[in-house]
Amino acid sequence: MYKIDYEKPVNVYFIGIGGVSMSGLARILADRHFNVCGSDRSESDVTKGLEEVGIKVFTPQKADNLDAAGTIDLVVYTAAIHPDNPEFALAKERNIPMLTRAELLGQIMTHYRLPVAVAGTHGKTTTTAMVSKIMLEAGMDPTISIGGNLQDIGGNVHIGTSEYFVTEACEYTNSFLSFFPGVGIILNVDADHLDFFKDLDDIRNSFHKFAQLIPTGGTLVVNGEIPKLDVLTEGLTCKIVTYGFSETNDYYPTNIKYDSLGNANFHINRKNGESFEVELKVPGHHNIGNALAAAAAADCFDIGDSFIRSGLASFTGTDRRFEYKGTVDGLIVVDDYAHHPTEIAATLEAAKNYPHKTLWVVFQPHTFTRTKALMDEFAHALLPADKLIIADIYAARETDNLGISSRTLKEKIESLGHECFYFPSFDEIEKFLLQNCTKDDMLITMGAGDVVNIANDIVGK
Repeated sequence: MYKIDYEKPVNVYFIGIGGVSMSGLARILADRHFNVCGSDRSESDVTKGLEEVGIKVFTPQKADNLDAAGTIDLVVYTAAIHPDNPEFALAKERNIPMLTRAELLGQIMTHYRLPVAVAGTHGKTTTTAMVSKIMLEAGMDPTISIGGNLQDIGGNVHIGTSEYFVTEACEYTNSFLSFFPGVGIILNVDADHLDFFKDLDDIRNSFHKFAQLIPTGGTLVVNGEIPKLDVLTEGLTCKIVTYGFSETNDYYPTNIKYDSLGNANFHINRKNGESFEVELKVPGHHNIGNALAAAAAADCFDIGDSFIRSGLASFTGTDRRFEYKGTVDGLIVVDDYAHHPTEIAATLEAAKNYPHKTLWVVFQPHTFTRTKALMDEFAHALLPADKLIIADIYAARETDNLGISSRTLKEKIESLGHECFYFPSFDEIEKFLLQNCTKDDMLITMGAGDVVNIANDIVGK
């Protein structure tokens, strides 16, 4: 496998450079004096931002781009790039060294003393941001690669000046098995990405392999309430630290209180009897768990309680995680990335404590495989919504609809006795909402696709 060397920068071409993670990695290498360019399907705000800092972006993707780019020593590509991609095929034909996005990220991690990798089926972006915020508060200036925009760093990447590195660790296609974590966090392990994994046991096995990557001198911070936790921790040589809501964990909360917006105030308790109070500016019970994980990771670096407290208190969330978009004629508009039943349940639980009259939810299912595999779970998770609208399934990387559609989910929800609407276009959904939502109602657009455009349009109007 090709190995990058910070001391010997080369010419790197990114296929799919406009992706959230890819654009961040491109910026990190460019800062280290690598000659970076790449391509994407079309121009976007991300590609424009890259060009503003001197990174050439070719659109659309075509084989000629490789010649236009000049000398290429390394090609980096994402899991979304198929072998029939013209740039990928030509790079293979020319025997140009190639790395996946995950392999490059893993190699970047080796250039830092004790890199932090945040894994889990849900909550990675938020917890990575919390850890980052704490380290920034402590003046540690880490390099950060995150799966969403964090206002404090002005985007999804921060190029620090220290020996610290913080990143998300995604399990899809076993990407995180290319990483080299010094501190690993596992937030939860649920059935997801069943287009790649065989079943939940296969997913557990993958997370166990991730935990095995942590060296003897490192630490695994893990949710102590994950079912079959022993499968994840068996045979590990690193230190294991647990967190959760039970006092049997090394870190647990007490004196939990919520303000009028559903933000928690509570005490973080350590196993040694120490305790300190924190308050969050992000709503929901699930964010207490994320904060505990972040605090436990911070202790691996001997960060003082005051910095943990101030880091969590000043963290106001990342884009598309219960993100307040605006209020229009008294209608509160929120957008959320939730695209798994567990995430939906957590978001709707958080919404309970947010002042509103009627809760409207527009849900856009993400991928046919996930929707089919978790159809019953989706239907039950969405029931707390007062008014529910289903948009068409966002296919993402998939082409086979597996014989299902959003109408299938609508019928499943209606079979549970809950009224549900379906419209085939965003325009029709927006029209219906504007005709029926009233003052003091709350609207949540929900899903990992482009459903956020509905929230943006309504606020824009």
